[in-house]
Amino acid sequence: MTVNGFTALGLVEMTRKRSRESLEHILCESCPTCQGRGALKTAQTVCYEILRELLREARQFDAREYRVLASQLVIDFILDEESQSLAQLGDFIGKPVSLQVETQYSQDQYDIILM
Repeated sequence: MTVNGFTALGLVEMTRKRSRESLEHILCESCPTCQGRGALKTAQTVCYEILRELLREARQFDAREYRVLASQLVIDFILDEESQSLAQLGDFIGKPVSLQVETQYSQDQYDIILM
């Protein structure tokens, strides 16, 4: 414990180093869906991450085809809002890109399989 002096009101100012984990950390566990962040990425955000990752993978590996595994919400967003972007990316990398719904995935989970 460190005593820092007195305030203008005559109160003692002191600090102490935390010596153990917080009560929340002891009594709670991380959410399996958000990994303790307290928020999930939107389907739109995950969609754009997937498009960027596809481009990175295509530059690094020479696969015959790319398959995206993602949640229903993300696949729906890609097909509804970003189908043109996906088609343009497929043309740019010169390889087909297929989409597959993975029902066990949370909204912010996805995988890209090189085939």
